[in-house]
Amino acid sequence: MTDTDKGAAPIGPAPKSGILDIAPYVGGKSKVDGVAEPMKLSSNENALGAGSLAREAYEAAMKNLALYPDGRAAKLREAVANHHGLEPERLIFGNGSDEVFALLNQTYLTPGDNIVTGQYGFLAYRISALANQAEVKSAPEPKLKAEVDALLAQVDERTRIVYVSNPSNPTGSWNAAEEIERLHAALPSSVLLVVDEAYAEFVTEPDWATAFPLARDSANIVVTRTFSKIHGLAGLRVGFGYAPLHVAEAVDRIRLPFNVSVPGIEAAVAALADEVHVKASRELVQTWRPRLTQAIKGFGFEVPPSAGNFVLVRFKDADRARAANDYLNSRGIIVRPVGGYGLHDSLRITVGTEDQNRAVMDALSEFAAT
Repeated sequence: MTDTDKGAAPIGPAPKSGILDIAPYVGGKSKVDGVAEPMKLSSNENALGAGSLAREAYEAAMKNLALYPDGRAAKLREAVANHHGLEPERLIFGNGSDEVFALLNQTYLTPGDNIVTGQYGFLAYRISALANQAEVKSAPEPKLKAEVDALLAQVDERTRIVYVSNPSNPTGSWNAAEEIERLHAALPSSVLLVVDEAYAEFVTEPDWATAFPLARDSANIVVTRTFSKIHGLAGLRVGFGYAPLHVAEAVDRIRLPFNVSVPGIEAAVAALADEVHVKASRELVQTWRPRLTQAIKGFGFEVPPSAGNFVLVRFKDADRARAANDYLNSRGIIVRPVGGYGLHDSLRITVGTEDQNRAVMDALSEFAAT
């Protein structure tokens, strides 16, 4: 006799060990009660949206919605390879770079293995590692940035992947090229170094450099990028990784065959060619990021240097950060509390349009006086 026959509620199958212990990822909220059209500055989206070329390509793709996409994303593969000077066969495409992390974790992690990342490393690395019953080892970031020696101190015989966000979300910090080189040189060849460059196009710091050249001649580096930020295609979920050929071929064996959509492929190809939109998106951030930083610091709040399209604002304590968030919400401005990263005293604010940025500065100026 089954439980249902006995009148008890059916129990059903149990998920594998550890799944229900994982805190799910929570994206930035997009609504405020009583505000019809809030300013959403909580998800590091491109304030200018998608460019005209990408929008046109998306609309043209609608005639092919009944067709499966090319499983190898050959058109996008060629475009990315040409744009960045990479070997096309070494590219891994995903439903956002989040899926590339998940695929790498699924390919290389077994129960009892571990990944190493910084204390404030992107949560997506951790979630899929835990889903593969691996341990997550966090290196302290007392200066809000990944520290090479701290990362290396966490590496042991069960470490399979080291993740570095460069620039880092949510802190905005970055690692100089020589730091990434030193980290890679000190890692065992059996450990994969993944350098997440989601915000690469916004960096202006002269000591930063993409890890693409370092990865070219390495057997254990993957560099990831996304179309969500500078290209404004967050809603289409397109990302890629540049990997050693043996890594790309291993991942390809478990990657779902149609993981990048027809509109996603077409819009991403068009976005790569839209130099006008990329330039405008970059200049908006480069103009307003320092202005926001200077103004908010002038109100008495801490703003660490940022190389992304956002700033991190630190308050006296968690209560003051919550009060600031509530005050901004009351003005129709949505920002991102980052307590999920352990930064309970902080809010992350995306660089928006001129009007949005001025509204943020006005609201924080008012809040500082309370």
